[in-house]
Amino acid sequence: MKLYSTFSEFRSDLASGKVTCESYVTDLLAEIKNQQDLNCYLESFNETALEQAKNSDLRIKSGKAGRLEGMVIAIKDVINIKGQIASCASKILGNYHAVYNATVIERLQAEGAIFIGRTNMDEFAMGSSNENSAYGVVKNSVDKTRVPGGSSGGSAVAVAAKLAFTSLGTDTGGSIRFPASLCGVVGMKPTYGRVSRFGLIAYASSFDQIGPFANSVEDLALIMEVISGHDPKDSTSSPQPVEQFTSILKNPIKGLKFGIPREYVAEGLHPEVKAKLMAAADALKKLGCEVTEVDLPHTQYCIATYYILTTAEASSNLARYDGVRYTFRSKEADTLTSMYVKSRSEGFGREVKRRIMLGTYVLSAGYYDAYYTKAQKVRRLIRTDFENAFKKVDVLLTPTAPSTAFRIGEKTTNPLEMYLSDIYTVSANLAGIPGISVPAGTASDGLPVGVQLLGKHFDEQTLLNVAYHLEQANLK
Repeated sequence: MKLYSTFSEFRSDLASGKVTCESYVTDLLAEIKNQQDLNCYLESFNETALEQAKNSDLRIKSGKAGRLEGMVIAIKDVINIKGQIASCASKILGNYHAVYNATVIERLQAEGAIFIGRTNMDEFAMGSSNENSAYGVVKNSVDKTRVPGGSSGGSAVAVAAKLAFTSLGTDTGGSIRFPASLCGVVGMKPTYGRVSRFGLIAYASSFDQIGPFANSVEDLALIMEVISGHDPKDSTSSPQPVEQFTSILKNPIKGLKFGIPREYVAEGLHPEVKAKLMAAADALKKLGCEVTEVDLPHTQYCIATYYILTTAEASSNLARYDGVRYTFRSKEADTLTSMYVKSRSEGFGREVKRRIMLGTYVLSAGYYDAYYTKAQKVRRLIRTDFENAFKKVDVLLTPTAPSTAFRIGEKTTNPLEMYLSDIYTVSANLAGIPGISVPAGTASDGLPVGVQLLGKHFDEQTLLNVAYHLEQANLK
């Protein structure tokens, strides 16, 4: 059985009759079962995926194929697909079946996408390693003793292991870009408001964004064209027009100005990751680009600001899971109060409970101004840092992760060390700007390294254009 890395390669064989959607999905479902030790899928949609594949074959024969006809996509278990479980990898939502489709699902479906299954993740998208799932750790397909990154680790591994052409994840503080770097795939966090959040189960509503993973920038750009755009069901959705991202990928990038933030190449960055960053800078110079250093002076406050604001929003968003309505209810409860306490204590995992308590604390009387209000002011300063930087350069070039994938269990006893894994990614979510992680070869241990491109608000087209050229540079 041949496993395809990219949709464009598959589509070529599909057009020539070498393969059908139905036959490939059948083989893929078998391969998912063979590689179930990766634990990247919580569930494969055997019946519905085959039905969708048959319908794709019929539409192709009739000349009515959509832009994504036959594209096999894995969906993070935090996005609603009508009739399917949407558990957020949590015991508290373990048997919740979505009653409607997320907007991104509707848009992908309309263009002929095939949904192969729902992917494992850190519970409620809270984590950097995918070790926080109620349904077990996801393993990195490059080295099964290593983490894939989180929280969208299952979605990244599904693509890296060729168990889907593309996948959807969510990015609240790096949850697409970080696992993309650790797994050696492309992953994009769009500008806040570029992609509808309707049907996304919220962690931190002013940070969360849905975005894609792929093995090629071309496939990723195609997905972005389909899922982007205004949605009247989402009040935070932007009316900004959506460019034809795929049509500009090969445009020359000569003359673009790139900035490397001084604060991102300081202590804590692994020497081999720094070397890959500099290799990417050299590749851009050879393409006729200018690379300089820039300052983002409030970088040192990003992690603290991020965890104050996101835990506060999580505390509010997760208050609805109380054991009363559609969630897990403890069998040990005998009073109303004990039902609330026991249901939440038993239903939520350790990391989720930690963040709820942190968020409740920073929102509490006497601490609100000291923490939450001050963090909102610092968030504005961080955004201003980026605005000032983009007056001098077109794109920022940074590391995605401070190191390659660490070992499973290596950081679970030290939450602060785990949180610092997000040092290069949280700033984009604080500022609301787009970011993309592009594979930049492997380190001496054979593990993937990614570099990150950060752009101006709603300038995904430039990031995709640059990412394509870096991909073609074949960084080693």
